[in-house]
Amino acid sequence: MNPPFKPSGYNAVSPYLVVAGAQRMIDFLKTAFGAKELRRYDNDDGTIMHAEVMIDDSVVMMGDASAAFPANTLLIHVYVADVDAVFAKALAAGATVDQQPQQKPGDPDRRGSFKDFPGNVWSVATQQ
Repeated sequence: MNPPFKPSGYNAVSPYLVVAGAQRMIDFLKTAFGAKELRRYDNDDGTIMHAEVMIDDSVVMMGDASAAFPANTLLIHVYVADVDAVFAKALAAGATVDQQPQQKPGDPDRRGSFKDFPGNVWSVATQQ
């Protein structure tokens, strides 16, 4: 029998955020999405080398930016149970509006998008 090639409950693909302020990002994701922290490894200077949070059934990984690993920005799509509620929580946590939630003709999803403090765009949607 072969040993598992990934942790139990993890998807095969996870976005990896490198940000100036990984703890702030963890706090933002907890507020906006109800994320739960899974694993965390801190550097001696108190910065986060690697952390993982679970949003619904998906893992988002992150670490603090450094000279070796400069900050990046991503566009991340997340299906949520209530796009309007998550959108409001994200704005309350400091996100800015990219596009208000709406449902366009022919699209089965109600979707909107917002930017977090380092500039990542989060597209959130609920299938109607």
